[in-house]
Amino acid sequence: MPYAPADAHVTFALHPDHHPAVFATTSGPTSDAARSHLHDLGWRSTGPTTMILARIDREEPYFTARAAELLLRYGFTTEIDPALQQKIDTEWTLGDHPTPSGARDEVREVSSDAQRIHDDIAEGHLTIHLHAHDGHTTVAVGTYATGVRRHVHLHGENHLRQIVSTYDDEAAAIAEFHRLYSVAVRPGPAPLTELEQAVRRVLREKVEPGRQSDVLAATRTAPPAAGPGEHEQFLKSLLDDSPQWEQYRTWGDHTTIASHESLAFRAEFDHEARHRTDAAWTIAEYDGPVGERLWHATITAGTPVPLIQTLLQHLDAPLPVGLSEPHEPLREAEWTPSGYPARTTWRAPKQTIAFEHVAHATDDRWTLYGGEDLDRAAWTIRLSAGVGHDVLTQLASTAAVLAAPPPTPARRAPLGSRLPTAVPQQRSRVR
Repeated sequence: MPYAPADAHVTFALHPDHHPAVFATTSGPTSDAARSHLHDLGWRSTGPTTMILARIDREEPYFTARAAELLLRYGFTTEIDPALQQKIDTEWTLGDHPTPSGARDEVREVSSDAQRIHDDIAEGHLTIHLHAHDGHTTVAVGTYATGVRRHVHLHGENHLRQIVSTYDDEAAAIAEFHRLYSVAVRPGPAPLTELEQAVRRVLREKVEPGRQSDVLAATRTAPPAAGPGEHEQFLKSLLDDSPQWEQYRTWGDHTTIASHESLAFRAEFDHEARHRTDAAWTIAEYDGPVGERLWHATITAGTPVPLIQTLLQHLDAPLPVGLSEPHEPLREAEWTPSGYPARTTWRAPKQTIAFEHVAHATDDRWTLYGGEDLDRAAWTIRLSAGVGHDVLTQLASTAAVLAAPPPTPARRAPLGSRLPTAVPQQRSRVR
């Protein structure tokens, strides 16, 4: 039997806002050993003395009881809150679970396999190439980073997701997926289910048990998305206060075009954009009045106005290129980078804004997005290849300011006010 001193204590209690997730609080000189065991059992750290278990199969009480039993055998002292103990002792019904016998052990085996698949996707061990809806549920094809037969077809969602086929060759797996699901095939992973979103939110919380309700808003507050009419007001302010921008209306009343006096910049605004995925703005730069388009950006309806203001204002007063790389303002603001072979993502300290760079993409080479849940962004700015580093640097600087919580509450600046910029200098562009 492994040895552990008796002065390590672990208390288990239900998460106050996300049932049935469970918090574990550790104390004592050897609490690191207890935390190590819990980590091996699927628990994740939320602070120096706390860990959490949140699963998509809703089996946290069952696995908490197993963890407590294991820690007791190792010599640790454990305590289970009465409300959690009641959950552990409650007999749940199987319902219409698609298992051959419906036996509880068999149900848990299927759910545990689904949990492993979910964790592999969330941690980047399993990359999803394509997904589709087969008329009943979600299906997908993906590749594990390691393994012999590592190319797989998946079927189902949440606790019912299973591996139904394996392939030795990625091309064969993808070709078969296209053959099976034809026009229903969509690129990348499917949108997260509500349960997956809830689990990922609770795993990101860095708070002590019992304090979620009053600390969560202060520790994870995303910059507010633009409200109804804010983009309309900003457009009016731009045209009224900036004579270098001239307004044009299309044949339909739903679109306004603002053209710069140089005829090299153009912004198109869709008055009917409402949903978080609707493109409200399309901005482009051209190589002269009749030249080729150099780059373009699309901005969704909820994007905070200061970011649009920065982008359009910077076209009038650019920073000199080479002043800094786009990521420098983010590094100074303590954003965290995560890199993959073809993608780098910088995230704000509180995970409310991200700036992503895909080195070989053409249309969406740079993507800035934000919201309370980055897996389902409330707003997005996409910039194509060709955009100058001076534009990106200024945009990143504004994002860093938005992501930083103000020391004291401040009144919101008028929409027509301008953000401070550097003294205008000779334009230089990176192609």
